[in-house]
Amino acid sequence: MVIKFAGRAVPAIAAMAACMLLPGAAFGVEAAAAAAATAVAAASSEPAAAPAGTLVIVGGALRADNADVWSRIVALSGGPGARIAVLPTAAGNPARSGEQIAAALRRYGADPFIAPIAPRMAGSDYRQAAEDAALAQRIREAGGVYFAGGDQGRITQALLRADGSRTAALKAMWDMYRRGGMVAGTSAGAAIMSTTMFDDAPPVWDALRRGLQPEKSLSPGLGFIGGGVFIDQHFLIRGRLARMVPAMMNKGYRVGFGVDENSALVVRQQRQAEVIGYKGVLMVDLSEAAAAPVAGAFGARAVKLSYLDHGDQLDLATGVHKPGPDKEAAIAAGDPPSNKGPLYSNDILGNNAVLDLMERLVDSDQQEAFGLASGDPRSTAPETAFGFRFTRTPQTLAYPSSTSSAYSIRDVRLDIVPLPMRRELQTR
Repeated sequence: MVIKFAGRAVPAIAAMAACMLLPGAAFGVEAAAAAAATAVAAASSEPAAAPAGTLVIVGGALRADNADVWSRIVALSGGPGARIAVLPTAAGNPARSGEQIAAALRRYGADPFIAPIAPRMAGSDYRQAAEDAALAQRIREAGGVYFAGGDQGRITQALLRADGSRTAALKAMWDMYRRGGMVAGTSAGAAIMSTTMFDDAPPVWDALRRGLQPEKSLSPGLGFIGGGVFIDQHFLIRGRLARMVPAMMNKGYRVGFGVDENSALVVRQQRQAEVIGYKGVLMVDLSEAAAAPVAGAFGARAVKLSYLDHGDQLDLATGVHKPGPDKEAAIAAGDPPSNKGPLYSNDILGNNAVLDLMERLVDSDQQEAFGLASGDPRSTAPETAFGFRFTRTPQTLAYPSSTSSAYSIRDVRLDIVPLPMRRELQTR
């Protein structure tokens, strides 16, 4: 079967953080993102100030043996003996989750304590705990806080009052962060770093096919990273690019970071970011992008994608990218390509499919690569599939690792095009 994609026939199987609301930002943010940030800031009587602390944003599934991430969390909280408040707030079993995290932190030299602010923690009133002055003071005096994974809605439920203002515990976290402390979070604990976060989000395919319902799928986060940056987690392994782009467009974000599992984005006071851990971070840049719907279905053009591999650094104010130490030079025009011939993926929402196709494209003799996203192959009803066209432009750069098959990649163009199609699965 052949389908039309971006004006050509394609086989159906193939078919900046500089906008942060902080001193030194190079660009403004869209009105909707600014409004979200203003709403969060207005909920607190605390003055808006550039925090002196550091964020460690973990994409989820952080292994206990990931010394790169755990050691950095401890070091940024003050080093050996650092007091770190563990917030198992999002967890379905907060007692177990809290103890597991505390044990990992002890293994790497910290002195953690569990803050019993969790809707599902037996024997504890989370609303009372969140307003407890003594607990708030312990958090304020700590070197860092660590948010467990689970359901991010439980975090905002517990730490924001009914009127949207900050509880005593959350005010204490901000005091600690502004003073120079560390705020870390994994999975749900990463989602709350934005001023806007996914909450009760639909599956990725449904978000793409049916569109997001912002009033149901998006809600205010805690905003530690500032108003201009969107954060998503479990990103590459769960194919979440297709839900992040619509969400960012809906809320007016220009830049977003999708952090993969067992990996972390570290953001320091000077707005210097670094990727650590097992994998990396996909940066989504919508500064030149526009919505391009077809017959009411979602579409987008001129999205820019960059992959920041572990060891990479990025200046969030200027956009200057420094690849990791194992990536000495970019691929030059005259270098022989590793991949030849057409490039495609028949399941672009699959595990790591976006990065895999980007890596093959930047080290190939092709200027474009194509991905296809579709639904149930057994369906006989007309439905919309989506084509993803990845294009190398004059701005595209790729830095191959000298020690592995990994790449750091800057500025690959992505266009998302809805494709009406009909399929029939024949059985004999």
